[in-house]
Amino acid sequence: QVQLVESGGGLVQAGGSLRLSCAASGSIFSINAMAWYRQSPGKQRELVAAITSGGSTNYVDSVKGRFTISRDNAKNTVYLQMNSLKPEDTAVYYCNAGVTYYSGSLLPFMIYWGKGTLVTVSS
Repeated sequence: QVQLVESGGGLVQAGGSLRLSCAASGSIFSINAMAWYRQSPGKQRELVAAITSGGSTNYVDSVKGRFTISRDNAKNTVYLQMNSLKPEDTAVYYCNAGVTYYSGSLLPFMIYWGKGTLVTVSS
């Protein structure tokens, strides 16, 4: 049906930058909101940033002014530009998307998740 594949994670020093990408592929009719979540060891998964199909965005307070979410609708891809990274940003980052997909004569809707990409920020 639909797959989300993240890329761009890695190890970076505090104050550095990374850009995450998440590409959706498969039998896609349309994609509604797309988002990035993160989960650190021992903590619950939290919403980092989200963007609607029209480009409206929202962010968790801890990343406002440092992270920027964007999307390329033609490529079914969402990005997360992360600047001024802090050790507390260390987590597995997951992509999330609400997708309407082709299924025979139907157009069902489902929330999809990627498998995650690890971001490690060293102090």
